[in-house]
Amino acid sequence: MTSIGERMEQMSIGKRIRMERIVDRKSGRSVIVPMDHGVTSGPIRGLVDMRRAVNAVAEGGANAVLVHKGIVIAGHRGYGKDIGLIIHLSASTSLGPDPLNKVTVATVEEAMRLGADAVSMHVNVGAEKEADMLVELGETAMVCEEWGIPFLAMMYPRGEKVKNEHDVEVVKHVARIGAELGADIIKTNYTGDPETFKEVVQGCPVPVIIAGGPKANTDAEVLKMVEDAVSAGAAGVSIGRNVFQHDNPANMTIAISKVVHEGVSAEEAMEIVK
Repeated sequence: MTSIGERMEQMSIGKRIRMERIVDRKSGRSVIVPMDHGVTSGPIRGLVDMRRAVNAVAEGGANAVLVHKGIVIAGHRGYGKDIGLIIHLSASTSLGPDPLNKVTVATVEEAMRLGADAVSMHVNVGAEKEADMLVELGETAMVCEEWGIPFLAMMYPRGEKVKNEHDVEVVKHVARIGAELGADIIKTNYTGDPETFKEVVQGCPVPVIIAGGPKANTDAEVLKMVEDAVSAGAAGVSIGRNVFQHDNPANMTIAISKVVHEGVSAEEAMEIVK
């Protein structure tokens, strides 16, 4: 089980300085709100006005947002509250012949010129083009090491052989792959309960954060997942739709941050979003 703080001790000075921008200093954990959905699915609810979306989670205390380069180029880093920036380097669309095939659409150097504090890539392990995605993952990790920029790998088990994307055996496998190929932080699926997720965390030599998944039925469900994941050793969360599609994204961000950084229970955090 590796915390972000422990991982930072192993990093180069450049990575450590940048990592401090996307991690809470007291808890050593991170609350990230991914907003890269525009390439995959278009301007979905909550992401029509990107400036408003980013401002809301920044006000709620998120440590970082994760976006594609064009959002930054278009001027959407000009929001009010300061917040960490992670630029996503890979993409696919729901309209393409193979949505599981993530291809590289930006470089580490581009991200650095745009002021990124970290970069991320998405790999679907088990997909038809898995081999190509793994090559790009390994090469990107090498470039990140050269330039001293933290690297987050979104590792998902998706493909013909994967019967259950939340099964602990496949989740801990894909998490380990990302670490083995050089990522600093792994984002992957929550397995559904703390006991099995502990296996994922224990089997991965770098910090693991959980994905938020599809829009949940209730806020209580999301907050309980966050509480359980943190209790199992998760180094934080990367939750998108359950935050930016919330009726009050700022309050939902505050509630999640309280659970992640302060150890507040899901039940107590619910009082914030009611």
